[in-house]
Amino acid sequence: MNWAEVLADKSLQDLPYKIELDRYGNIVMSPASNRHGRLQAWVGSFLERYLGGEFMVECSVDTPEGVKVADVAWCSPEFLARHGYPTPYPEAPEICVEVRSPSNAWEEMRVKIALYLGQGAREVWIVFETGEVRFFGPEGERERSEYPVDPRPELKH
Repeated sequence: MNWAEVLADKSLQDLPYKIELDRYGNIVMSPASNRHGRLQAWVGSFLERYLGGEFMVECSVDTPEGVKVADVAWCSPEFLARHGYPTPYPEAPEICVEVRSPSNAWEEMRVKIALYLGQGAREVWIVFETGEVRFFGPEGERERSEYPVDPRPELKH
């Protein structure tokens, strides 16, 4: 199955799951909670408020391991001028964010970090339901974002 077929499949619409494709074209689904959705919205609006550009939720990115869907992505005006809004993006936006659900294994997070960075993301954030945030760049884990923002103080409240 390819991404266009997933989008066109009426039986997959309105499911309470995040849908991705693995490298073989198989559908992978993850359940999402209301807390998960709230964190997506909060992180996206935080990024847009402090960095400008645009955020989107459920941002699809074509990777060597299939189409992965970042919970939140932040796109600079330059990224949007280059790409517009294709589905999926052939290149990852500058910041890709995964909100880690209890059902997400840490190995799954490590794979997604590597895939987003390999597709051009400058940074990947992993946001936990507790408000903890971990930042990753091509060199590995970072103490803080390379961008002039820190969501952690606001997320703790």
